[in-house]
Formats: sequence, structure tokens, C-alpha cells
Amino acid sequence: MTIRLVIADDQAMIRAGLRLVLENAAGIEVAGEAADGREALDVVRRLRPDVLLMDIAMPRLDGLDAARELLGDPHPPKIVMLTTFGTDRNLHAALRAGVNGFLLKTSPPELLAEAVRVAAAGEGLIDPAVTMRVITSLAGGPVPGDRPELETLTPRERQVLDLLARGLSNPEIAAALGLGEATVRTHVARVLQKLGVRDRIQAVVFAYEAGIVRPGQGEPR
Repeated sequence: MTIRLVIADDQAMIRAGLRLVLENAAGIEVAGEAADGREALDVVRRLRPDVLLMDIAMPRLDGLDAARELLGDPHPPKIVMLTTFGTDRNLHAALRAGVNGFLLKTSPPELLAEAVRVAAAGEGLIDPAVTMRVITSLAGGPVPGDRPELETLTPRERQVLDLLARGLSNPEIAAALGLGEATVRTHVARVLQKLGVRDRIQAVVFAYEAGIVRPGQGEPR
């Protein structure tokens, strides 16, 4: 099944580059483009794409407000946000709003295509480099409190959540724990179910809010 995609970015050269990359990715069709957040609303509601790939910083209506409005529609698209590293102040807010992914504009082509496919499947993907911005955005937030959902996790599931929250992919988690990828996928699915979160992005937010991983921590040992 072909994934229908809309690209929203206020820079024509960026849109052209994204279109070139994604139209050459198997199973993805670029159905339309938008140059600002307001136009993104119009194009998405007219074309009904599966996925919207949208810059967070745009004129007239920024990507965050456009995402919030679209996610209030009866049948919203899956939304993957694009960011220029070091400029966004709204990463945490966008993740809380329910977007399906966050990527840097400098992300490799294969990661762009993977993020679109993952979002279309109803899951989420966050660029590991963006994860550090999420940590920073949470650093000044409320003091973590008791989260009873954590008590339902097994020790192995806690390990998986810890690594997931640090931005590791399933293959990287498998290598770190000496497990097969299929086993890791099973653990991730159980973690999401027990925490009551929709996808791995929401699990990242949960983990930092719960204090499982704190800003300033190094790589897991």
C-alpha cells in the first residue's frame, strides 16, 4: 500500500529536496506541498494524506499550532515534525500534542523515509539527536513523582525503557542487551501497553517525566 504524504515547509528548496528524497523511497507518494502552517491545514484537509511531514517554524501558523489543530480533526494524518537543531523551544509541547515523530532537517535520507513509514503504521520515531533537546526541555520541568505504572514493568522491561528513552533504536537495544530484535520488539510493545502510552515517543516523554533518565546522564553502561 502506497503512503500518501504532504510536505510543509516555508523554504521551497527544502521542500524540493524532501520531495526528491521521498519520491525515490519505495512505497511513498508525495501528494502535495504547503508553504506555511495555514496552507498545510488547507492542503491536508483537501488531500487527506496518510502522513504530514512539517517544519515546526513557519509563517502565518507555525507547525506546532497547525499540528494541534489537525490532531483535533476526526481523522487526522500522522504527523512528523522537522526541526533545525538548536532552534526549537517546542519539542516537548509537540510530543505531548501527539505528533508521531521529530527529525532534524539534516537527518539522512533513509531516516526520513523510515520515519514516514513508521508514522503511517501508527508508531513514532524520534531522531536520537533530537532526544537530547527533549531532555533539555524537560530539565526545568516539575519534579518527577511516583508513577505506579513503573511497578508493573519487569526488570528487563525497565532496561528496555531506559535505553529507549536515550534514543536507541530496536537494533541498538538488542545489541546492548544481547537480545534478538524480535524479542526487543516484544518488550517494547509490553512497555508501551503497561505504561498506557501510544508509541515509543510518548514512552520517552514518560521516562523523563518519571525521572528514569535524567538530564546530564551519560550513555547507559
